[in-house]
Amino acid sequence: MRLLIAGASGFVGHRLCEVLTDAGHAVSAMTRRPERYTGCGEPVRGDVHDPDSLPGALAGHDVAYYLVHSLDRADFVRADADGARAFGRAAAAAGVRRIVYLGGLGDDRDDLSDHLRSRREVETHLGEAGVPVTTIRAGIIVGHGGISWEMTRQLVSHLPAMVCPQWVYTRTQPIAIDDVVRYLTAVLDTDATTGRAFDVGGPDVLVYADMLQRAAAVMGRRRLVIVPVPLLTPSLSSRWLSLVTDVDTATGRSLIDSMSNEVVVRDDAIRRLVPFEPMPYDEAVRRALDDRAADSVPVPRRAAAA
Repeated sequence: MRLLIAGASGFVGHRLCEVLTDAGHAVSAMTRRPERYTGCGEPVRGDVHDPDSLPGALAGHDVAYYLVHSLDRADFVRADADGARAFGRAAAAAGVRRIVYLGGLGDDRDDLSDHLRSRREVETHLGEAGVPVTTIRAGIIVGHGGISWEMTRQLVSHLPAMVCPQWVYTRTQPIAIDDVVRYLTAVLDTDATTGRAFDVGGPDVLVYADMLQRAAAVMGRRRLVIVPVPLLTPSLSSRWLSLVTDVDTATGRSLIDSMSNEVVVRDDAIRRLVPFEPMPYDEAVRRALDDRAADSVPVPRRAAAA
């Protein structure tokens, strides 16, 4: 099967490219700068914010994965909407049979943050031109290189105590990156997933404070002192976050705004269509730490030349 990955160089995308290539698919990695791309798959030029670049990128592909977001932009809601519409139109014109999209958890009945509402709207925009969309909705994805996980890891690494807003007691259902990729891959061979949206999560439903404490235990650090402060605003929280982690203020603000919304699985239908046991949170943390350690090990000169 010929597959296009939009967002191939990202946290999820580069792992997905590797798994799909290993499974025998012909994978194209859509990137704005194919000459710089060093990941898995065949690089093709395309940019969701440059509609003229999309027809050539999408031509000849059976399924397109959409893993794009613009959280680092102040106008990310508009940018993501425009990009999704352009991609959906180009996919329809190219004869793409299905789009697979990685979206976000969140109950539509809640007062969703701009970030989570945008994720939900992108689902609609991708399908407006008629291509069926399969959506995998995930909350916090635990894995080396993921923004939400890096935020957690760096907070635990840098601070013995934290003054936090009330969102530290909001429930979430984190999921390991390997399990997200497994779902994204499995839907290709499961016709019943076409045109549907599915919630995915790991087996543990935790509040953010528990996530931090359990990550600290796995990392061998002392138990954190967490002091909730009701009046700590999202703006102040994001600025504080940018001081103690390398998450930029714009992205941090979008993530923190979303932390007031519960992101838990409401419908586990995907478990019947793609049956396997997702990884527990503590194991996902260990995997993320192991991957980070392996990524930081220098390659011996002889091995690098081989």
